[in-house]
Amino acid sequence: MPLTITQVDAFSAKPFGGNPAAVCVLPEARDANWMQSVAREMNLSETAFLAPHLDGYHLRWFTPAVEVDLCGHATLASAHTLWEEGLLRPDEQARFHTLSGLLTAERNGARIEMDFPAKPEEPAPAPEGLAAALGAELGYVGRNAFDYIVELDSEQTVRRLKPNFAELEKLPVRGVIVTSEAADYDFVSRFFAPGSGIPEDPVTGSAHCCLGPFWSKRLDKTDFVAYQASARGGVVYVRLEGDRVRLGGQAVTVLRGSLLA
Repeated sequence: MPLTITQVDAFSAKPFGGNPAAVCVLPEARDANWMQSVAREMNLSETAFLAPHLDGYHLRWFTPAVEVDLCGHATLASAHTLWEEGLLRPDEQARFHTLSGLLTAERNGARIEMDFPAKPEEPAPAPEGLAAALGAELGYVGRNAFDYIVELDSEQTVRRLKPNFAELEKLPVRGVIVTSEAADYDFVSRFFAPGSGIPEDPVTGSAHCCLGPFWSKRLDKTDFVAYQASARGGVVYVRLEGDRVRLGGQAVTVLRGSLLA
């Protein structure tokens, strides 16, 4: 029986912005090799697979190359799909059981707000070749469980970066976050993850689990409006609540089809 697969632009209020994710709601769990094959076929930064759970849904995320432990934009896309397709009531909380524990999402006006774990960084020595790979002078360098985070000197530097992805791919991390303060937002960032099969991710919710605590220490505040300055771009609303991070954004469906294999 064909399965419906939906493509959603997450962290965007209009089509063709933000970060596209494919969402497949399954009647029951499927084999990881099959899910990886579907993700490779979709060739988006993430494909999300949902299967029924007694208390919500099991949720797994796959890039074209690997399964990941945490993904923000595909979770946003998943919640959007459940409400849009009538699988959840408009006022019902979306509950996802994942490799990073229970994640929830709720509607908040025009936005969807998700409850994620904070992933703060610690200062770390810059790995050999990082500055050359980014093509920029490094400011602060830190690392959390997933990524390196690098503060650069200006928003213009962040926006103009043209990294050497082949060199970044050699780093033993999921990816590299680059960030700076910004003129029209609290901060801007970009995210590069060639080792995970994603040279540049358009908008990375999970990176903001690190960026929120990072900028809270520097700006002495807990609420932020952030912009990920990829070619597609996207706005992420960030609020710290203890060891959790609330991530907010909009989403729009752009494609719905049938998966036949």
